Formats: sequence, C-alpha cells, structure tokens
Amino acid sequence: MDMKNVELLLPAGNLEKLEYAIRYGADAVYLGVVDFSLRAMRKGSLITMDNLGQAISKAHELGAKAYLTLNIFAFNNDIKLLEENIERFAESKPDSIILSDFGVFNIVRKYMPNTDIHVSTQTNTLNYESVKFWKDLGASRVILARELPIKDIAEIRRQVPDIELESFVHGSQCVSFSGRCLLSDYFTDGERKANHGNCSQPCRWSYKLVEETRPGQYYEINQDDRGTHILSPKDLCLVEYIPQLIEAGVDSLKVEGRTKSLYYVSAVAKAYRAAIDEYMSNNNADLSKYYIELLKVGNRGYTTGFALGENKPDSYSYDISKGLAGADFLCEFQGQEKDGTYLVKVKNKMNKGDEVEIITPKEQFRATVEKIIDEEGDEIQVANTNADVWMKLSQSPEDYKYAITRTIGVKEHVS
Repeated sequence: MDMKNVELLLPAGNLEKLEYAIRYGADAVYLGVVDFSLRAMRKGSLITMDNLGQAISKAHELGAKAYLTLNIFAFNNDIKLLEENIERFAESKPDSIILSDFGVFNIVRKYMPNTDIHVSTQTNTLNYESVKFWKDLGASRVILARELPIKDIAEIRRQVPDIELESFVHGSQCVSFSGRCLLSDYFTDGERKANHGNCSQPCRWSYKLVEETRPGQYYEINQDDRGTHILSPKDLCLVEYIPQLIEAGVDSLKVEGRTKSLYYVSAVAKAYRAAIDEYMSNNNADLSKYYIELLKVGNRGYTTGFALGENKPDSYSYDISKGLAGADFLCEFQGQEKDGTYLVKVKNKMNKGDEVEIITPKEQFRATVEKIIDEEGDEIQVANTNADVWMKLSQSPEDYKYAITRTIGVKEHVS
C-alpha cells in the first residue's frame, strides 16, 4: 500500500458539517438520507433526497470524495422504496455506496454498476475469508468490524492484498457487535429502531439490578447512587496508533459521529489530519499531543477498544452517559467589520477579558476577548449563550469564515 494515499474519512451529518469536515482535513466524507441510513439527523441543514446531489457536488468541489450510506437492514418494504429511489441515488453520483444487506447489494449492482461498493461494518467482517467473499462478489472496500485487533487487520491485508480496508479510529461504540443493536427497538416498543437510523441509545442509560423473585427491589450494581452504565463503552481513540494501523495496511481511517456537533467534526478532523501528516513526514513522530487535543471534544472517556487485542473492564464508562467535552465550544464566526471586530454566534457564555483558543483549518492560537458589543451597539461585559454579538479579539484569524472559538485546557471530568 502507498502510505501517501491513506484516507481520513469524516462524517457529514448535514451540509454545514460536510463543508467543515473537508476544510478541516477530511479526504472523504460519508453521508446518508432518512430511511436508508443508520443515523437519522433531526436538525440543521439536513441532507435529503432533494439536496443529496448538491451535497455530493459540494464535496467534489472541495476536492473530497463522498460516500453514500444505504446500510440499513432492509425489509421488503425497504427494498421497494429503494427501487423507487435508486435512479435518484445514481444521479447524485456518489463515489461509493456503503451497504450491508445482500438485497441492497443486488439492487445497487443492477442500477449503479459503475459505482464502487463499500461493505459496511454492520456485516461484522472479522476474517480474511469474509473479506475474500466480499471481494469476489464485487466490493471494492470492506469496513472492518471494530472488534478486530490491529494484528488481525495485518493478517487480512496479507491474505487479501487487492482490496481496500477501512477501520474506525475514533468515536462512539455500541455494546452490540459493531452496533447491530436491538435494545432500542425493544425499550421503545419499536418506535426507535436502531438499525433504521433512529437509535435511542439505551447503552447510555442508567441501570439497576432486579431479581425476579423480589419485584420492586432495586439493587446497585456498583457503588454509585445514580445506577450504572454497564452497557456503555468509552469512546474509541486510536490517534496514537495511526502508525500501526497504516503499517497493518489500512487504507481509510474512519471517524464516527454523524449526529455529533459542528465543533466535534471540525476539531477531530483537525487533530487526525495533523497526526497523519506528521507521521507521514516523520515516522518517529510522537503523536501523544493529538490525544490531548481530542480530549477537548465531547467524549465518554477514551479507550483503544479491541485494537491492541484486549478489551479491559476500564473500556466501559460506569459513571457518565453523555459525552463531556474537555473544552467548551464558545462561538462561531459569522461576519467581520473593517475595524477588526467580528459578528459571532455565542454557543456558551463568554466574558470580556476571557482567554480563549481559536482554531481554523490552518491555525491554532490563543487570544483575549478585548471588547463585546451587543446588537444595540452597547459595550457589555458578558455575552450569553445563543446571543449574536460583535467581538474584538487580541489576535484575529487569517480566515474567520471557518474559525471556531473554545475554552483553553482540558477539564478534569474528561479522562
């Protein structure tokens, strides 16, 4: 494998996140529409059947590839719906289709014969014979199960050298094998089907133990008065193991998170882009600093999962269910005046005199908030969440259009 062609693949939950992901370093993005994707977005500039072609064209304009997810587990009615829409998918010209169902595979092969097929991690591909099977069927890439140790990926590469391999390196993990989850369906009486893009995330809920002969008596599973999150794995973070993954033969390094925030997508893309580029220019590079950078985005604590051939008890988050960011996303830039003040949308409260960190696709530096002016033109001391204000900083970004401001340092609750 040519190391120079290792791909960084980021999620595109909506049109805005698609652009930020690419500008912050993604070589490719993956995206989907409701009814055919395992993640259903509920807000923002959603990607729909009507703007799918626009989204993919935008990725191409920015020099990136766009992969379309059709990776639901399809029932008969899903197959009929797909047949009704497959020509529209073809017209959008994705660089590949990500799928997991044999029926979907057949339809894509029939109506989109020249489009690459990437086999989803939902197929739980764990061995080289499975990879050979998908290759012989016509797939150009296999997205490997998260349960694979790096040494097993290397063995797959040795056995099957002529197919692309993709591996997750960052983001949330499901307790079920590669996310093939039925708990959400069960706990919501079928209203929130995980494998149809509407997971209610029961892995993150708090649980207590009941013994069936003692109804109504609830027991703590561990010493935590809030219950326990025994089903909730910590988030995957393999930024320090990029060298081993590349050497094992992985072609694409994938980040999870189509429902994550704009800040998450941007900051994670920036960290992994920098880590990959540094390793490519210096094989002895110390990548630990990028782990610190990734502590600044939302996470449930980090783990290496199964990558090192083990899955220890501390791979699970027993105390938190919601991802907590080590740094707060403070504001998003929206405009600029000639005197160097910026119109910003405040995401978390900011004060005059605060020292903040600003990241852009090309920069990362600290600055001080020197002045805050409200919409009436009055100078104020505090900018509250969701306010639109004008702000003067001690240092300005070279390109403010995609700049993000956050707090400095890493909070203690993230580990």
